[in-house]
Amino acid sequence: MGTDTVRAGSADETAERRREQRGWYFYDWACSVYSTSVLTVFLGPYLTSVAKHAADADGYVHPLGIPVRAGSFFAYSVSLSVIVAVLVMPLVGAAADRGGRKKPLLAAAAYTGAAATTGMFFLGGDRYLLGGVLLVVANAAAAVGAMLYNSYLPQIAPPEERDAVSSNGWAFGYAAGALVLVANLVLYTGHDSFGLSEGAAVRICLASAGLWWGAFALIPLRRLRDRRPLEEGPAEATAPGFRQLAATVRGMRRHPLTLAFLLAYLVYNDGIQTVISQASVYGSEELGLGQSTLIAAVLLVQVLAVAGALALGRLARTYGAKRTILGSLVAWAVILGAGYFLPAGAPVWFFVLASGIGLVLGGSQALSRSLFSHLVPPGKEAEYFSAYEMSDRGMSWLGPLLFGITYQVTGSYRDAIISLVAFFVIGFALLARVPVRRAISDAGNPVPERI
Repeated sequence: MGTDTVRAGSADETAERRREQRGWYFYDWACSVYSTSVLTVFLGPYLTSVAKHAADADGYVHPLGIPVRAGSFFAYSVSLSVIVAVLVMPLVGAAADRGGRKKPLLAAAAYTGAAATTGMFFLGGDRYLLGGVLLVVANAAAAVGAMLYNSYLPQIAPPEERDAVSSNGWAFGYAAGALVLVANLVLYTGHDSFGLSEGAAVRICLASAGLWWGAFALIPLRRLRDRRPLEEGPAEATAPGFRQLAATVRGMRRHPLTLAFLLAYLVYNDGIQTVISQASVYGSEELGLGQSTLIAAVLLVQVLAVAGALALGRLARTYGAKRTILGSLVAWAVILGAGYFLPAGAPVWFFVLASGIGLVLGGSQALSRSLFSHLVPPGKEAEYFSAYEMSDRGMSWLGPLLFGITYQVTGSYRDAIISLVAFFVIGFALLARVPVRRAISDAGNPVPERI
């Protein structure tokens, strides 16, 4: 009878874990539409066009009196959003770990981001400053929400399941992005038949991403469970902004190998996120491609990213997550090199490039997340993922800054895009030096058979 009770308890625990994992997947389903429709497809070209409409005769806008080339305004806005995130994420992460109540914080981040994104419906005319403010708020909220969401991974999946669970989460997100992009494509290309102007169609697509985010965030908020903290946090866990960030980094110094992996990730993912956020600007401004072509290319990326995330997850079972990630970084560098030579006005070659991005995008991100989850000391999930998230989901800042400066200096988006190769070369070199097995052991976690 005792054995039957144990088996029943184990079965109940497994069923509860699976239910929570399925709920966790739906946050990616909810928020990835923002990353895809807003950050990757519509907002970059649209905000750039709004900024150009407001620009002076020399092509500059003047937010707060600072001269900024209109073509760089979007990239600079993405960079500014990371400053807000740096101030907020460590504080929220420490509070989540110390109090053990992540769900209310996740809800606040999700609905702040969803509201700001929905507010993009009112972005029109020469309101480039409104667009910049909403982008900063939405991007910062997306980063905080994703940090809290990611920090659930070590709690809802044992070590042997994490690569698969992380990959499934990314696949859910890309599937949602593809589904909504199909609807966006129908609305945008047929805006005349719907009695809408092109600008109105874009603004509806932007706002619909916020409504989608808010609606589907309800599912993970119902299914995920808060857990009691392992220990009370130190007094400095309530320190604001940069003081909390400094406290987090000081704590991470006790795990230098985890910090070494995080440094590598922050470098190469900065490159990934910059490619995601600036690709549509490159396609429209440098290659002269229309919005419909860009939407179709990103849709192709979303579809292939689902397969890529699952395929690279399977490769990781054979070769280990670290080797698989290193291979994906080589592929990223090759893709950017090819992108430099793309002929203008040739959508076929842009689609070929998009296919390559799709096949490596989801897998490199999913495996990085699951690998990092093994390196986080128990009880510090949200705090460590706050540092991790600073370069995730469009929150990169060095990449957009380099992209924007390169364009401002050279006036060439080709030079701007090729400059990003440095992030993948440096990130590869840093990751190759990290002994991940020892890093997992030093963090106090069990070492999987293959990692």
